Amino acid sequence: MNSSLPPKEFFPRHIGIIMDGNGRWATQKGLPRSEGHKAGAKVFKKITEYAVDLGIESLTYYAFSTENWRRPPEEVTALMALFREYLEEAEDRKLENEKKGMRIRFIGETDTLPEDIAHRMETTEQESAGKNAAIVNIAISYGGRQEILHSVREIARQVASGALSPEEITQEHIESHLYTEGQPELDLIIRPSGEKRLSNFMVWQSAYAEFWYSDVLWPDFTEQDFNRAIWDFAKRNRRFGGV
Repeated sequence: MNSSLPPKEFFPRHIGIIMDGNGRWATQKGLPRSEGHKAGAKVFKKITEYAVDLGIESLTYYAFSTENWRRPPEEVTALMALFREYLEEAEDRKLENEKKGMRIRFIGETDTLPEDIAHRMETTEQESAGKNAAIVNIAISYGGRQEILHSVREIARQVASGALSPEEITQEHIESHLYTEGQPELDLIIRPSGEKRLSNFMVWQSAYAEFWYSDVLWPDFTEQDFNRAIWDFAKRNRRFGGV
């Protein structure tokens, strides 16, 4: 065990990461925003491998929100190119990921993505479906409110078919139709870059999550920053409404 970390029983089981600050990082360096996203993609890979090696069970990354479609077309195009590159690398690293037991999932309105990207995502998911050491969720074209809407619509179909009555609907029914169904509760949300808001990320799942903020921009985020977030989480007294 890494001596710079608390005992593993104090680790969060499921961590959400809002990868924020790529554009500002690039602007500060006089570079195109796309260069910031490239640098952020490298950090995503580094932190994922580190977290999986530590034994974190689930990671959910906010990669591209439903609102991000409003960004300048050239920036969206650059991000789509990065997703393609990641998927190609995932194919190349398939054996390595299999050894780590890493299951990769893509969550969000993936039918809004370019057809070739959606197809590669489906293939990547299928090839890693049997792995269970760690789940890596990549939220693309994702919005927390839209995720809840998706769940409610699925429940409404059950009610309309007569399989379920409104009085029978529980929180568990809603959770069973969320993209993270069957995964550990979200314990910790990490948001670098100095922003302190949820930004429509995992709205339902974050009800009792702890938050950890940092002024570090995502491309400068390191394993030591990740360690600090885990230490901060381990020190908190989580009462879940009790005493």
